[in-house]
Amino acid sequence: MSQQLLLITPPFTQLNTPYPATAYLKGFLNTKGIPSTQCDLGIEVILDLFSSEGLRRLFNEIQDRQPDLSDNSRRIMALRKDYLKTIDQVIDFLQDNNPTLGHIICEGNYLPEASRFSQLDDLEWAFGTMGTRDKARHLATLYLEDLSDLVIEAIDPHFGFSRYAERLGRSANSFDALHAELQKPDSFIDTITLRLLREKIAKTQPTLVALSVPFPGNLYSALKCGQWLKQHHPEMKVVMGGGFANTELRSLTDVRVLEYFDFICLDDGEAPIYHLIEHLDGRRSLEMLKRTFALANGEVTYFNGSIEKDYPQRETGTPDYSDFLLDKYLSVIEIANPMHRLWSDGRWNKLTLAHGCYWGKCTFCDISLDYIQRYEPLTARLLCDRMEEIIQQTGQNGFHFVDEAAPPALMRELALEIIRRELTVVWWTNIRFEKSFTLDLCRLLKESGCIAISGGLEVASDRLLGLIKKGVTIAQVAKVADNLTQSGIMVHAYLMYGFPTQTAQETVDSLEVVRQLFEQGVVQSGFWHQFAMTAHSPVGLSPALFGAEKLSEEVGSFANNDIYHRDPGGADHEAFSEGLRKSLFNYMHGLCFEFPLQEWFDFKIPQTTIPPNLIHRILTADEPAVPKPNAKLVWLGNSPMVSYFSKKKKGRNVAMAEIVFANKKDQLVLQLKGEWGQWLEEMLPLLMPGRGGVFTYSQLQEHFNARYPGQWEQLWNSRQWQELRENGLLVL
Repeated sequence: MSQQLLLITPPFTQLNTPYPATAYLKGFLNTKGIPSTQCDLGIEVILDLFSSEGLRRLFNEIQDRQPDLSDNSRRIMALRKDYLKTIDQVIDFLQDNNPTLGHIICEGNYLPEASRFSQLDDLEWAFGTMGTRDKARHLATLYLEDLSDLVIEAIDPHFGFSRYAERLGRSANSFDALHAELQKPDSFIDTITLRLLREKIAKTQPTLVALSVPFPGNLYSALKCGQWLKQHHPEMKVVMGGGFANTELRSLTDVRVLEYFDFICLDDGEAPIYHLIEHLDGRRSLEMLKRTFALANGEVTYFNGSIEKDYPQRETGTPDYSDFLLDKYLSVIEIANPMHRLWSDGRWNKLTLAHGCYWGKCTFCDISLDYIQRYEPLTARLLCDRMEEIIQQTGQNGFHFVDEAAPPALMRELALEIIRRELTVVWWTNIRFEKSFTLDLCRLLKESGCIAISGGLEVASDRLLGLIKKGVTIAQVAKVADNLTQSGIMVHAYLMYGFPTQTAQETVDSLEVVRQLFEQGVVQSGFWHQFAMTAHSPVGLSPALFGAEKLSEEVGSFANNDIYHRDPGGADHEAFSEGLRKSLFNYMHGLCFEFPLQEWFDFKIPQTTIPPNLIHRILTADEPAVPKPNAKLVWLGNSPMVSYFSKKKKGRNVAMAEIVFANKKDQLVLQLKGEWGQWLEEMLPLLMPGRGGVFTYSQLQEHFNARYPGQWEQLWNSRQWQELRENGLLVL
């Protein structure tokens, strides 16, 4: 292979951790012996801008332009000396290099303050219990957001910390607006981006530049990079891929887009980019590429003649995080939403448990696309191998499994493998709230390092959950959320309103269910989003089946994903937005549960039909006591210390056993029949992960009955056995 690749994530994605797409590709290219370098231009632009030198250039630029500024921006300009003095120290602090600075940040006399700090009075109750470090990071985040407001007002209206020119890329059926913007002189942010790109090109000398565009907020910068490369290095080939292309550009026909890129690849990138390399090396024809757009005879042409299948997940290699500036990412605390905080705070290695979604039925989801439709799980052993390799690479043991919905059976096996290997890891992921998540499984996940779970409650209405084909009920969601919460795992609920035919009554009833879930303490975090119809979902493919009307049949020449529609049978969904947001913000902080739902809205809403004790009733309902015969039994505790003695009972000596289990905090002491104690002394070590075979409930029952016929029910229902269950004996 003669190609040298440069893999780029263009500005902007996340401040705290690299987006993993290029790391996945680099890991795959390693398995093929193809040299590549990767970079996250987003974090590099941020670090360049938010530095003493970068701010000096920014302030000078504003002074030269002399724009008409708001009072807030004039205040920031007046405080420029204070910003220049503090910026490098603040960035260093947010990179976790100088924790002691947090003390003077919290004193309130160190950071210059503009309008973002006016939020402090409102949020003091939310952040009042934070430690010094967290509170200081929140204040430092407000400080950066003040500067961001100045950039947006005075220099570049497209700027945003985790997106750039997102409005231009979102739902852009026509390429006209983006193309027009790209003909304008380079913006202040563009000049930073392109200077850093020039340095990368000079250093790595690539023959192929691959731009990964996961979101609309990366698109403009990717096009800008492509434009610069075409102007200054026409000999280099430029390919674009990523989530934006996969969902938005499947019907691309506008030839102007291919003035910026030579190729655009869809879906999993491993096979398409490998085929493309073979093509550039002269070993594969254009027609035999895989899922790739290119120009042919002056037209955008889709080439997919390859007969090779996509690479199985086991052959794609371990994601490679080398080249990233891993110690330079910023841990910020933007808002008081616990799950959103995980997104922006700390360094997370990204991995997937499985390709695609094991459920693959939700009618609002793009289930017709390969990234969801083709389900292919990895093994727990291979996942743990990759986790250990990534920990070695990055020095970080935090993992975010970015699955559409993590499969519960694989989560169980992964947790057991983590415990067997005695790995110390911290992880979180997204699930469906399905009944497989029993209390015992949740305890196992917690023991393996799981700290948080997000999942789609979506519309908290059983009728609409059926229409969505989520495969869960309100009762199921409540019970699973309770199991997770009891185990010490934080629960975040994705909430949806505005699904076709949703009535005002159903929206109000959904809000009441959400209120009760938070009041009962089984959900700790949530976020409402308004339903968006997409082209590759069942509801987008057949809106009429769901009671919606497509407003236009026209297919644009550029991006085609969001479908504008009318919901003649539903409520005025937009009207509920602000009330849903405000109520949830308060519920997340344990406030206002006693408020009538009407309080959150400035228009008349129907009374809820949900009983006020619905969730409490669900949570206190009796659960079936006898496990399935094939359920696995696992002991998470230590080997017991057993001593034997006898005691008089009704005038005769009875053999007894005292079993002592030492755990991390104290110890559990059980006294029970001597023969039962002997059996437990023998069996419990065999139930420890990695110590023996796997025993199912029926096998354990048979083993016990072979020795002590007729006593199993007595043991299973005994107080001592229940104490074992509560202290680490899991039925999975």
